Amino acid sequence: MPVVCIANQKGGVGKTTTAAALAQGLSERRKHVLLVDWDPQANLTISLGINPESLTTTIYDVLMSVIRNNGKISMRDVTIPTYDENIDIVPANVELSQAQLDLVNVFTRELMLKEMLQPVKAEYDYILIDCLPSLGLLTINALAAADSVLIPLQADYLAMKGLSQLISTILRVQERINPGLEILGIVFTMTNPRTLHSREVIEVTKRAFGDRIRVFDTTIPISVRFKEAPAAGMSILTYAPRSEGADAYRLLAREVLHEKG
Repeated sequence: MPVVCIANQKGGVGKTTTAAALAQGLSERRKHVLLVDWDPQANLTISLGINPESLTTTIYDVLMSVIRNNGKISMRDVTIPTYDENIDIVPANVELSQAQLDLVNVFTRELMLKEMLQPVKAEYDYILIDCLPSLGLLTINALAAADSVLIPLQADYLAMKGLSQLISTILRVQERINPGLEILGIVFTMTNPRTLHSREVIEVTKRAFGDRIRVFDTTIPISVRFKEAPAAGMSILTYAPRSEGADAYRLLAREVLHEKG
C-alpha cells in the first residue's frame, strides 16, 4: 500500500490534476486508491465534485483529534466515496489553513499525518497525498508520511529552477525524519513538444537530475480539457476519456506500476 506524496512548492504545476488523474489511471488498472486532500485550498475536493463548505467534518478534524489524543474522529469517519468505485477521498476545506499554527507546539509535529494514515493504510493499494504549494509544516508532514514523492514539473524554465529547493527539502526529510522516503520521479506537465522551450527544459532537467532521479517518459500535454474537468467535478479520464491528456495519465499510471507496453 504505497503512500505517494505529490509535491512541488510552486503553484500551478498540475499537482491536483495529477492526483485526480493518476488515481483514476490506477483505478483502471484495478487498484483501490485513497486520495488525501492536504491543501487548505481544497482544490482536489472541489475537483471531485464535493463542495468543501458543505462538509461538517474534514481532514482537519482528524488532525485535531490526533493532536488532542482523544480518538474522536478517524480517517474512516471523514472518507467519502467518489464517482469511481475504486477511489475514495479524505476531503479538506479552508479550516486546514489553521493547522500550521496548531502544529507549532506539538511534540513530533512532523509525524501527525503519518499517524492519521496508519489505521487505513492496509485498506488501499495506493494512497495519494495532494500537497499545498509550500515547503512548510504541512508538506513536511506529507513527506514524513509518504513512501515516495512524485514531482509534477511544468515544462517551464522558472519552474525548473525551483526544483533544487524541493529536492533539498526532500533530502533533509530523508536524513532527519523519514529515511525510507524515495523520489518516485519527475513528471513533466503542461508540455508543448512543438515548442523549443518545452523541449529544452526537459532536456536540461534530464541532464541535471536524470542520473539520480527518475524522469518519467510520459509527459502531460497542455490542454483546455484540464481546466474544464474540475468544473465538471471529475478527472480528465472521465470528463474527456479519449483525449490526449487522459491517455497521457493512463501511460503515467502504467509507468508508476512498472507495466510495459
